[in-house]
Amino acid sequence: MNSTTRQLALAGSVAAALALMSAPGQAQDATMEKCYGVALAGQNDCAAGPGTTCSGTSTVDYQGNAWKLVPAGTCESMETPYGMGSLSEIDRPT
Repeated sequence: MNSTTRQLALAGSVAAALALMSAPGQAQDATMEKCYGVALAGQNDCAAGPGTTCSGTSTVDYQGNAWKLVPAGTCESMETPYGMGSLSEIDRPT
């Protein structure tokens, strides 16, 4: 393999890896929605309040500012010991 072919192969590999890494964050699947207050501790998908970094960082079950992706249309019918799930952050003890 000559150096030009090797460089093209490397460039293609890097481009493919970057495309795969950025694709999930670009658009949320329309069949899913963010549901706040339904995740168990450490099982949230993101947004678990100040001082957290994202996925898996909720500190208590059903934390009101932590969300989990659920099938669209099901969030507000999900029952927890503290009430129903919500499409926006809810005030719950943390």
